[in-house]
Amino acid sequence: MNKLILSTLAHTWILDLDGTIVKHNGYKLDGTDTLLEGAKEFLEDIPEKDMIVFLTSRTDEYKNKTINFLNENKIRYDHIIFNAPYGERILVNDDKPSGLHMSIGINKKRDEKLCINIEEDSML
Repeated sequence: MNKLILSTLAHTWILDLDGTIVKHNGYKLDGTDTLLEGAKEFLEDIPEKDMIVFLTSRTDEYKNKTINFLNENKIRYDHIIFNAPYGERILVNDDKPSGLHMSIGINKKRDEKLCINIEEDSML
């Protein structure tokens, strides 16, 4: 399990959709999406003050189907970016003068349980 100790500031979560939150290509293979084990609970643990942005390589052809699935399953999000390239996703950010690192990257195995424990530390 990955353990994240974060500041009490509001955060921006940038999450891939397929293989991270839902079964990879399930919308094509099974005709519908399936939430991965632990994904709904993980998303529900993200504080309300935080922003959730989904990235996906899904084309606009699947936009309505994807949004309907998320809404039907009461998955909170602020933005979804479709048509993202298949390659690596690179996050670049600056550190605060206090030394607080302002970017974090986590890789997980495709379609495995999403297991990240989120804790906030007011000393950060």
